Amino acid sequence: MSNGAFPHTVSVDTITVGIGPVTIDELVSVARYGAQIRIADDSREAITASRAIVEELATDVEPHYGISTGFGALATTFIAADRRVQLQQSLVRSHAAGSGAEVDREVVRSLMLLRLSTLLTGRTGIRLVTAETYAAVLNAGITPVVREYGSLGCSGDLAPLAHCALSIMGEGTVRDASGELMPAADALAAAGISPVLLAEKEGLALINGTDGMLGMLSLAIHDLEKLITTADIAAAMSVEALLGTDAVFADDLARLRPQLGQGASASNIRRMLDGSPIVASHKGPDCTRVQDAYSLRCAPQVHGAARDTLTHATLIASRELASAVDNPVITLDGRVESNGNFHGAPVAYVLDFLAIAVADVASMSERRTDRMLDPARNQGLPAFLAHDAGVDSGLMIAQYTAAGIVSELKRLAVPASVDSIPSSAMQEDHVSMGWAAARKLLTALDGLTRVIAIEVMTASRALDLRAPLAAGPATGAVRDRVRIDVAGPGSDRFLSPEIEDVTAAVASGAILAAAASVVADLY
Repeated sequence: MSNGAFPHTVSVDTITVGIGPVTIDELVSVARYGAQIRIADDSREAITASRAIVEELATDVEPHYGISTGFGALATTFIAADRRVQLQQSLVRSHAAGSGAEVDREVVRSLMLLRLSTLLTGRTGIRLVTAETYAAVLNAGITPVVREYGSLGCSGDLAPLAHCALSIMGEGTVRDASGELMPAADALAAAGISPVLLAEKEGLALINGTDGMLGMLSLAIHDLEKLITTADIAAAMSVEALLGTDAVFADDLARLRPQLGQGASASNIRRMLDGSPIVASHKGPDCTRVQDAYSLRCAPQVHGAARDTLTHATLIASRELASAVDNPVITLDGRVESNGNFHGAPVAYVLDFLAIAVADVASMSERRTDRMLDPARNQGLPAFLAHDAGVDSGLMIAQYTAAGIVSELKRLAVPASVDSIPSSAMQEDHVSMGWAAARKLLTALDGLTRVIAIEVMTASRALDLRAPLAAGPATGAVRDRVRIDVAGPGSDRFLSPEIEDVTAAVASGAILAAAASVVADLY
């Protein structure tokens, strides 16, 4: 989503954040739709108890990391009590060193929600007023300007989180709920929020977490669940349009290889094709088709592998959502301990893994689109599905667009998590690059959405060109939904707006909803 105002659709009006984990659906409600946050009572008690431990250690003559010392390579430098407020403020200011384009509002809100969730576990030693101010900024729709570059995904997403911490200090630049760019001090004043003067440990607690990469992973999981099912829908439409067979999607064949994702995708495609007059038209003894091309026949295997990858990523995300990531951390028995839980490797790996799956699903989709446009392979349809081939080019260049996106997705599938680079005078000598993995995954998801949309648009035209044979009930419902925005076959016209309209329908779930209106239990 853009950096403008919130959309009007709200999934959940209010969520309660406490010691337990935030769910992905709750995260999407806050990040994308502006749901409000309420702090649970048990978190208020836990925060008060852990803060008492920090304040006691602050009076100790012995140094304690993050409380009375410097940070990173300066961890052995003792800081006197009268300079610790300056220490925390300086930490945030110096670490708010991002560069590049603004990060989307929903990404910033997701990372802020997840940082707040960790603060509310009572394991960071932060003051209650600081957590309350952080929640108030989110509830007011104030979104700090976070830049694209700055996180190495270790010691947390330091720069992005520091930009957010800066805003509750009344510093830096933010966008208000309407999307207007303004100084943080002005936005806080307009919302009636008092800036926070950070105390011992708080600056570190506000910036030391995997929240940025985890927020993007959670958003990606939410969106990819819909996209993989929409890819099944598109594949079914292409199989039908290309006079392919539905026999290969039989349940007993899928069970011979009990991969769960494959079984789900095969079921979706099989049921999307159920009752299709086009499929029935070539099932008789006169049909000479023995085997369809891999991009048709093996769609459940590829889509299913993506499903199983998504299942694994969801498991990792659920564990991370239940984590309290900070360094040092206040343990349940009251110790203050340094640790390495801020390292983003678990999240970075699955972000890279999903980018591979996204590229492959898109690659197969583009191959089906190309097949429908080629008169040597499209089973009697016009070249490029053109109205008057030669005079008209039909959807020729729509396939170019899909091919260009797929090529980009292959480059985005190169792992970021293997590209560690040392920092902080070699104290932080191995990093996850999880933030970079997350940024490229979100770009890849946008590409997949567009490639699937082009396949759906192409298949819809191909099904129309099979007249007088009719599409099946489910595929026909999807074709009819496309026709709300895009006219049927005819002379060449301006294609770009049509591609954008169908892309929006895929992204919003409208294509999935059209199919589900006939096949109610799509996986």
